[in-house]
Amino acid sequence: MTATPVTHEPADAVAPGTPAGGAPTASTPPATPTVPRRATPGWLLALPVPAVILLGWHFGAVHGWTLPFGIRMGYLPEPLDVGRRLVDFAVGGIYDDSFSRTLWQHLLASFLRVMQGFLLALVVAVPLGVAMGRSRTVFRMLEPTVNLVRPIPVTAWAPLALLLIGFGDRSTIFLVFLAAAFPILLNTITGVRQVPGRLLEAAAMLGTPPRQALLKVVLPAAAPSIVAGMRIALGLAWVILVVGETVGINTGLGALITQAREQSRTDVIVVGMVVIGLAGFATDRLLMLLLKLGLGRRPILT
Repeated sequence: MTATPVTHEPADAVAPGTPAGGAPTASTPPATPTVPRRATPGWLLALPVPAVILLGWHFGAVHGWTLPFGIRMGYLPEPLDVGRRLVDFAVGGIYDDSFSRTLWQHLLASFLRVMQGFLLALVVAVPLGVAMGRSRTVFRMLEPTVNLVRPIPVTAWAPLALLLIGFGDRSTIFLVFLAAAFPILLNTITGVRQVPGRLLEAAAMLGTPPRQALLKVVLPAAAPSIVAGMRIALGLAWVILVVGETVGINTGLGALITQAREQSRTDVIVVGMVVIGLAGFATDRLLMLLLKLGLGRRPILT
């Protein structure tokens, strides 16, 4: 009598939650594949806030609301009137007055002044910030003076600039330069001083000369902070533009707002403000696009 050998067959693969010998039970439902949720587009998320502001503006102007600080919205034009004025300001054909079809010449004049002041600030502030961030001696020499001059508002510089420089583009460009220089300078100093020392040590071990390390290590590592300063500076440049174009300039968005104030044209004043906001937004996006194209995949946002 011979013994029959016992063979062990391999068990079938069993899905989690499924009993070995049959279908899934009611207490252990089968796992369903998860469908990744689609992210909401950024532009769609940005729409509700302007819509609420427009609605509040419309009802406030129609019903004459009085807001805190004594803001009487009954003196404001309605959004639709501002929209019609904006169209007439750009292409004419609605009111056909002295402000019609003058948008592009005012916008171009202001854009050139802002860019000249901003680029001048960029050329001066970035190298100076790198020097102050890398050298303790330079930092100690210049830091007290920078923090002494920095709190002086640009509006306080305006009368002195008109007396020293005179009326015209140069005084406005100088004021824009003052407004833009300090944010770039301070952010450059901060970014350079926060570069990890191990990066410089690694560059030195690889035989990188100090001057090349400045271009290949320090500036790329400090780029997010420098870019943040540039964005703040560009926004301030548009803010100060109105102050610089208030006196002695006939063409520009600030000059337009000044002329509209003298004529009590609130619709033109609001149109000028809207155009400055749109121009600031567009130049910020243009700056980021240029930086992304120039720096490639390197991170440029903090």
